[in-house]
Amino acid sequence: MNAVNSWDEIPLFDNEQAEAAFWADNRLELRLMEHAVTGSAEASESVAITLRIDPRMLSKLKRLARSRYLNYQSMIKQWLSERLEQELRERDRGAETRNTKYFS
Repeated sequence: MNAVNSWDEIPLFDNEQAEAAFWADNRLELRLMEHAVTGSAEASESVAITLRIDPRMLSKLKRLARSRYLNYQSMIKQWLSERLEQELRERDRGAETRNTKYFS
């Protein structure tokens, strides 16, 4: 059974049979499930912002979130959190590579 580590790994399904076939071979990674249910520890310290989004994009986001049984705002925050972690890891790897060149 394959573990799904990111919401991006879950496709949009054409029908219930396709979704059932996907979930027969895949499962959500525990960290992803816990975060979706409990939210982040920073939730109590969150700040409201205004973000302008194309109405068609927002409609697609809402539809995708609904198919995953999530609030669309929570899904967007999860995506941002995952991307931020990825960017920071890549930046740190780049810094390590640069430091290795200088200290080798």
